Parts: sequence; C-alpha cells; structure tokens
Amino acid sequence: MPKPIIAQKSPCALEVEAGQIYFWCACGKSKRQPYCDGSHTASGFNPLRVAEAKTKTVYLCACKQTSTPPYCDGSHTKL
Repeated sequence: MPKPIIAQKSPCALEVEAGQIYFWCACGKSKRQPYCDGSHTASGFNPLRVAEAKTKTVYLCACKQTSTPPYCDGSHTKL
C-alpha cells in the first residue's frame, strides 16, 4: 500500500457537532483538509467516517502518520 501525503505537520482542531457525519481524508491529497474531497480515487486509500456522540473539539491528524486514525497521536512531532 502506498504511503499517504503529509498534508501538514500539525493537527486540525475542529468543532464537530453531535450526530453529524464527517469523512476524514486518509490519503493527504484532499484540498479540504482534514476532510475528504474525493481526491483519493484510485489511490488505494479510503476516507474514514467520523461521527461523535457529543458536540466537542477534536484534533484530527493532518500528517496522516497517526496510529489512531483519524485522531492526532502526536506523530507529526517526529517528522
């Protein structure tokens, strides 16, 4: 499997709404980071569905190296 593109070397802090569904870009190609815009087509990557039970701030990975996708685990500090 190919490696994802590093979109940025810091997480994206986002306010997500309870019950709303979001799709996190796993390939790094999306122009709407950290959300998927369909750029992954034929790349071997698929977006991940994000749905939170409560409205809150989340930190989504933008370096695409996290071991806890779609959430940041600090991997960007090692790049």
